[in-house]
Amino acid sequence: MARFFLAAGSLGGALAVAMAAIAAHALPPGMDAAGLRAISSAVQIEGWHALAVLAVGLWLVHAPGRARLPALVAGVGFLLGTLLFSGAIYAHHLAHFPAGPFAPVGGITLILSWLTLAASALLASADR
Repeated sequence: MARFFLAAGSLGGALAVAMAAIAAHALPPGMDAAGLRAISSAVQIEGWHALAVLAVGLWLVHAPGRARLPALVAGVGFLLGTLLFSGAIYAHHLAHFPAGPFAPVGGITLILSWLTLAASALLASADR
C-alpha cells in the first residue's frame, strides 16, 4: 500500500501543476473573481494533499502495527476528499456542472483525514 500512496501522491502533484497551468493560461473568458478564487483554492488544496498522500506512503513504510490502519484510512480520505473538494470546484467553475454538497463533504473528509493521521502518529508513539 505504501507504493500505491507514493504513486497516487505523485500523480496528484502532477495534476495540481497541470491545473495550476490551466488556471494561469486557459480559463474560460469572463470568469468572475469568485470563480478565480475558487479555482485557485482547489489547486492549492490539491497540491497540499498530494504531499499528504506522499507522506502517508512514507509513513506506512515505518508505522508500527496499530498505527497502520489509521494511516491507511487517512490516505484514502486524503484521496477521496481531494477528489470531492477540488473536483467539485473544477466541475462547477470549468464545466458549469452543479457541484451540490461535494465540496463541503470533501473538505470535511480532508479535516477528518488529518485527524486520523494524527491518531496514527499517537498510536505509534504509544507502541514504542
